[in-house]
Amino acid sequence: MTGEIPPAARGVAGLAGLACAAGWLFPTAARWADVVGPSWPGAELRGRPCLLPARRHRRIAFLGMIIARSILLFVVAALAEIGGAWLIWQGVREHRGLLWVSAGVIALGLYGFVATLQADPNFGRILAAYGGVFVAGSLAWGMVVEKFRPDRWDIAGAVICLVGVVVIMYAPRAT
Repeated sequence: MTGEIPPAARGVAGLAGLACAAGWLFPTAARWADVVGPSWPGAELRGRPCLLPARRHRRIAFLGMIIARSILLFVVAALAEIGGAWLIWQGVREHRGLLWVSAGVIALGLYGFVATLQADPNFGRILAAYGGVFVAGSLAWGMVVEKFRPDRWDIAGAVICLVGVVVIMYAPRAT
């Protein structure tokens, strides 16, 4: 193909160019750009040609699945650890008995196992990032289970911790 687009398709090509600028959202637009080249209408945004190969979309989709799995594992780990600690608290401080404490110990053991399922091989990185999830999750647990109302400083601290999680776990790194 020479890169020429029939006049009837120019509007669609312009939309595809905008989609190509955010190509990770629209894999079809990037495949279109591979076929017609970077000179078609709408292929440039701020002077940069859209040269995003279709293979990159598969990598981005795969990376998205890894991140989604990682977040899900953090949530499950938080539920297990915070829930386990809460069960122990209830068993000891609220005098609910050894059954509650035992259930808490099992939940805490489950937390330790779930943390090993993260894709990143670095124990310290996983636990450091999980610390931020734990902070936010503990506040959320308190809100849901104990009707705790965090103030703006609790929320600000939790947001800062979650930003730390994103930086620690998902920032691009040289491999």
